[in-house]
Amino acid sequence: MATAKKVAPKAATTTKKVTAPAKAPKPAAKAPVSKTAKAIAKLTANIAKLTERKNKIAAEINTLRDQRTALKVAPAVAAPVAPKAKPAAKAAAPAKKAKPAAKK
Repeated sequence: MATAKKVAPKAATTTKKVTAPAKAPKPAAKAPVSKTAKAIAKLTANIAKLTERKNKIAAEINTLRDQRTALKVAPAVAAPVAPKAKPAAKAAAPAKKAKPAAKK
């Protein structure tokens, strides 16, 4: 019969946790890697800027159009209320003398 050897209890080994050096957190949005992706991102940014400018100009055009409409409506309403007076200078001008008839 084989006798089992008694295993001596091993000394309690303390395990040290090896901590990795702290790494900087990665940015949430990674930069595009491929040239195509970079070009698409650049074009998208430019399109966004141009769209913003277009919307701003369209709003300004609409504002000016409304102002023009308001100015056209205002004189039409004001004209019947306050008609222009004829100048009195024509009535006060002296009458011209009639030329004498030519003698034969």
